[in-house]
Amino acid sequence: MNKIVKISPSDYEPILSYFKKTKLRKKDYLLEASQTSTSLYFVSTGCLRMYFIRENGDEKTTYFALEHWWIADFLSYTLSQPSSFYIQAVEKSEVYELTNENQERLLAAFPNLERYFRLNLQHAYGAAQYRIKYQFAFNKEETFLHFKSLYPQFVQRVPQYMLASFLGLTPEYLSELRKKKN
Repeated sequence: MNKIVKISPSDYEPILSYFKKTKLRKKDYLLEASQTSTSLYFVSTGCLRMYFIRENGDEKTTYFALEHWWIADFLSYTLSQPSSFYIQAVEKSEVYELTNENQERLLAAFPNLERYFRLNLQHAYGAAQYRIKYQFAFNKEETFLHFKSLYPQFVQRVPQYMLASFLGLTPEYLSELRKKKN
């Protein structure tokens, strides 16, 4: 937070008191489809993914979050409606949970954090717009190479089938691309 808004060191502990620290094992869930999301999650360590299941049973990964990223079904969180997504730990992880109720209290106590959350959401929305653009503008190989150049850490940490799902590729084709580029 301190990278975006100025926070006094004396405010660190009071701010942290609004969060609940949760440790996750690999494959643990923070959210399952049909549940209503009541929290935002800040990833302290590890990696999480958000996905949905298509009618044919295939999982479609829509988002990953590594250290210092936020993850949530924002529509479910904002509108208090059931989610159609799952949020799952890809690896052993530690997150800080901020409930909707605690976020309101936090922002009332620390109004400067409104700017932090607004800028974070603007950044995330802009990234989502570019992801959609690249899906239309790039062929499959270009999609992989572009993603690999922006986020090399994902290529190493995320299982191939999840990465393929996220990029709109088959695991077999992704394997071919990796071999070709190595």
